Amino acid sequence: MRLKLREGLLYWGLRLKRALDRRPRDPAELGSSHIHRILAISNTALGDTLLSTPGLRALRTAYPDAHLTLVAHPSLAELFAGVEGVDAVVPYVGKWRGFWRALRALRQQARRVSGGTSADYDLAAIFHGNEPQVTPLAYLSGARFIFKLPNTNRFRFLLANPEPLLGWDDLGHGVDQRLAVAGLACGKPPCLPAPPLGTPFLEALRRMSVPRHAAGAAAVSQALARLGWQERRLIALQPGASTNSRRWPRSRFIAAARQLAANHPALRFVVTGSPAEAALCREVADGINAGRAPADEALAWASAGELLLTALPGLFARCQGVVSGDTGPMHLAVTVGTPVVALFAVSDPARSGPAYDLDRHIVIRKWRTCTPCLSKRCPYAEPICMNNISVDEVVDAVDTLLCRTAPVPETHG
Repeated sequence: MRLKLREGLLYWGLRLKRALDRRPRDPAELGSSHIHRILAISNTALGDTLLSTPGLRALRTAYPDAHLTLVAHPSLAELFAGVEGVDAVVPYVGKWRGFWRALRALRQQARRVSGGTSADYDLAAIFHGNEPQVTPLAYLSGARFIFKLPNTNRFRFLLANPEPLLGWDDLGHGVDQRLAVAGLACGKPPCLPAPPLGTPFLEALRRMSVPRHAAGAAAVSQALARLGWQERRLIALQPGASTNSRRWPRSRFIAAARQLAANHPALRFVVTGSPAEAALCREVADGINAGRAPADEALAWASAGELLLTALPGLFARCQGVVSGDTGPMHLAVTVGTPVVALFAVSDPARSGPAYDLDRHIVIRKWRTCTPCLSKRCPYAEPICMNNISVDEVVDAVDTLLCRTAPVPETHG
């Protein structure tokens, strides 16, 4: 009740403020040197922010001299500090928590950039964020032009693109949705079509990017040296996901890894995840290692809770493949050029699967088994639809990836 009252007061307050707002909004300014301060918002999960990096690059290309501030989730701020085209990162966790703190930080950032002469952003591009907070945040930051797709929420009266109405089903892959927002912000047509495969310029435009952190790379090297895996071929396993409905059962990760280890005795497995997923990752790693003598070299290592997020790009770059559901780490592997075996059922790979280099990646997709699908509220500890992906299918897919890459020379038997 309190949240609804807060949202209602904000809605009517912003209705009045926007009606009284007489600042100039000449569309001819878009794509020109009149735009000095840009706000880009992508403050949800890791994958969502990676999908936004082509849009950030498009903004930087269109506005080479503008100052670009990115609003990102606090857990990702360090990873994305220094991402291509971004001058500053302001953390915001989303929803109402930290809303006013983030707004103050944005206003202070704008004043610093303008030398104290103005506290406003010229332009805001909302690539991905939760409503009802994100559009009001962009407007209260002072942005004169605000672009967002989909544009169907109740705060659309604050947008510079209130028409035509476009929903998620109209926008294709997440990368193309972000590029469509960037296109609007650059004064282009409302939607950029997905490029035909093999179009080099547009394929390059859609590529995601992530900074490589020297400290993270060093941590990966140290961990592999400690394990004695410097020359091992590695497969990363990502058993966790943002929702239970996107998780392949842990028992199947274990069974697939043990079969792969039997097929490829020199292969080793890194079980990745967030610190919150550390127990799950240790359970999977322990299951893969079960039955080995203490003196034997481990087959699997759970990196969750031991390596920081900034080390994950370097770790995935060292792997021959990554097995994952529809997760941020799957997109991170695509970003650094590592082949993935992507497991889908509830979500649609045409919207959130690998966006490019499709000949390098293998997508295994099964059907939704429940009608209606509850998705984020899936009641099953092991979702039926993800259970339809067999161990043999995943083993065969990883075998295919390993056949495509030359083995690292082995010094161990």
